[in-house]
Amino acid sequence: MASRVTDPPLPPRAALRWQVVRRIVAQRRPASILELGCGLGAVGTRLARMATYTAVEPDPRSYQVAHRRISPLGGRVCNGDHRQAPTPGRYDLVCAFEVLEHLADDAAALAEWLPLVRPGGRLLLSVPADPERFGAWDTLVGHYRRYSAEGLRQRLTEAGATEIRIVHYGWPLGYLLDTVRDRWAGGPVGNAVEGGTAEERTSTSGRILQPSGVVAGGVIRMAVSPFAVLQRMRPDRGPGLVAVAARPE
Repeated sequence: MASRVTDPPLPPRAALRWQVVRRIVAQRRPASILELGCGLGAVGTRLARMATYTAVEPDPRSYQVAHRRISPLGGRVCNGDHRQAPTPGRYDLVCAFEVLEHLADDAAALAEWLPLVRPGGRLLLSVPADPERFGAWDTLVGHYRRYSAEGLRQRLTEAGATEIRIVHYGWPLGYLLDTVRDRWAGGPVGNAVEGGTAEERTSTSGRILQPSGVVAGGVIRMAVSPFAVLQRMRPDRGPGLVAVAARPE
């Protein structure tokens, strides 16, 4: 059954990020992965092919989609936040992609996430980069902040993480994608979507501008492919950050 499950398409920005994440996961070869805030499960289906996979997702509608996508691959999805994660402290790799910027107290979150990792395991994060680029899209989807590499490193260090490695991704296409999203979010359609508190906007953020269908996935892969190669030339530039850090033994 698992071999017949097709991975859902990733939006262009997430497709660029996945190329970085995939290499890190392949290098680490974790036996077990926990994903925090898996959204609709598009990345989760890919991770579930690489290790024993567990995820938590607080939004009920997104959880239902993720559960339907990931269960046939043998993965487990729980409706809740990191406090509902089973077997804390035993995962080789704990991931949170585009989650930290949605949390008012990011320092407290990291302090609670790191103990979910087994001693010697790794925490793998992605966040939007460059605080000065905070725009209409960030507001629309409930972001509290964007990060500099130095600021993210400081947060991870304060949480007790070691062996921190941070790279940018998305150069050069990601800058254009950010501009397009900001214009969309600041226009009539984006204004119609926006409303409520940051927490309420966060709960629906993972469902906005998500592609669907095999054709859309193929088009995005082909369009993004050359830029996935280009971004490797400039790991010091790009509107997104990927960080990997260790929980000390």
